[in-house]
Amino acid sequence: MNMQEMKNRISQLSEENAEFYNNINSQVFAHPELGNQEFWSSNFIAEQMRTRGFKVEYPYCNIPTAFRCEVGEGHPKVAFLAEYDALPGYGPNKDQNAHACGHHFIAASCCAAADVLAKLQAECGFTGTVCVIGAPAEESTGGKIDVVNAGGYDDIDAAFQVHLSTGTSEINTTTLAMHSVQFDFEGLSSHAAGAPWKGINALDASYLTFTGINALRQHIKPDARIHGIISDGGLAPNVVPAHAQAKFYVRAKEKEYADELRDKVINCAKGAELMTGAKMTWSYFENSYDACRNNQDMVDALARNLDAIGFTDYNRALKEPSGCSDLGNVANVAAMCYMSLGVGNTDGASCHEEKYLQYLDCPMTYEKLQIACKAMAYTALDVLLDTELQGKIGIKNN
Repeated sequence: MNMQEMKNRISQLSEENAEFYNNINSQVFAHPELGNQEFWSSNFIAEQMRTRGFKVEYPYCNIPTAFRCEVGEGHPKVAFLAEYDALPGYGPNKDQNAHACGHHFIAASCCAAADVLAKLQAECGFTGTVCVIGAPAEESTGGKIDVVNAGGYDDIDAAFQVHLSTGTSEINTTTLAMHSVQFDFEGLSSHAAGAPWKGINALDASYLTFTGINALRQHIKPDARIHGIISDGGLAPNVVPAHAQAKFYVRAKEKEYADELRDKVINCAKGAELMTGAKMTWSYFENSYDACRNNQDMVDALARNLDAIGFTDYNRALKEPSGCSDLGNVANVAAMCYMSLGVGNTDGASCHEEKYLQYLDCPMTYEKLQIACKAMAYTALDVLLDTELQGKIGIKNN
């Protein structure tokens, strides 16, 4: 087969196996689990790929709910980056988990793209390795970063993911860098009415940290964001709080500026320590996220392939970042091709909203699953077989 014939075969395989891929979407959607607790989901996905002939390593990198499924051998090595953690706070009593961000769809589309490529490879005999790598807790601690730090992507040449969204699809999506900074203040308790002069108010130190950061906001770049909460403010109003804790996300378009802002935020907390006498310590409460940048040669290939499958409703211009993803850390070690795909709703409901859930396991979803599967598989096939593209993105030799 020539390249066009192989891509036509990918489309045929994707449609022939749609029921299998839709079932992965539905089953993971029906079993929403929070980050680092995705034991059912990760095992289910890994076992589904095992039935398709993939070699499975589970757990992966000593992370209980991470996995790696692969077929083939040698380079190029392409990986589809599955996610499967859900979010809390849904249902009538706001006490249920739900896949309101569509990570079940990411898992299903990644499995689909890898599966059709594996079937094509078995038919055509081309070299290279096709992987699905699943990592937990994208919404919280950033499990891909733990896999990166363990060397779990070091041999990967190109990585792919499609995320559902609302509105126009974006094929040149970027994300912000982010630090997660926690401050703990230790003061001295006393009776708040009877002997307040004996106390050292740790909660005041938290308040003053916020005050300093609020003043800092006037002098930060437009792409930066700083937002936080007081996660511990004391136990009783008639006791001067001896301990308080505040957590902040510090985001910026470039990691270097995120680092600079982190240091300024820490200085705000140091000032609060001086003003109150409450001893301050700081730490990271989650992994630090790097900014995600797509490989532009792969974006060009993705655009051609979306056009080829008849999907042209997308924005190709560089999209300014607003959120964060642990994909950015993977993009530092492998060429990244990441896009957001509009699910097709017209009511304005978007990711993380309860009313968005109705669009995430239905015929509308399955239609988008086919688009994501074909677009990623076409582009991954280009990486596997197009030597000119391989040279542009720096693919290793076999």
